[in-house]
Amino acid sequence: MLRAHRSYSDYSTMRLTLHLVLTLEAWIFLVLYDLIGLLGVSRSYRLVRRCPVVGAAHNAARTAQICRAVDEACVWYVHRVFCLQRSAVTTALLRLHGIAADLVIGYRPVPVESHAWVEVARTVVNDRPQYQQRFLELDRL
Repeated sequence: MLRAHRSYSDYSTMRLTLHLVLTLEAWIFLVLYDLIGLLGVSRSYRLVRRCPVVGAAHNAARTAQICRAVDEACVWYVHRVFCLQRSAVTTALLRLHGIAADLVIGYRPVPVESHAWVEVARTVVNDRPQYQQRFLELDRL
């Protein structure tokens, strides 16, 4: 019996398809975040806090794929996406794909500044790692 081997182009097509699916998921979540945000920021906050981790597996490659997909969806979104929305969507998608992610909201008192990012196992995954040192943690969802 002969086995069919997958060619390099088959794997490239599968990776592209996965990226497109993840990007579409991210874009839909951006829309949902905006719609829920119309009811107030506290609703968006509660939604992220209550979003469960489906499964329990840390997969660095999948984490990177999801972060890239969210970045791509932000480029094609209907308005500029700020750090809180981008991080909330990234956190929700990571959790729904079985990755225990935390949305971290930080601030700096002088000059007054705030920022949000996502951590997996206390490592920043969707932004620059120096934010952990530059900002004081205000909340972790």
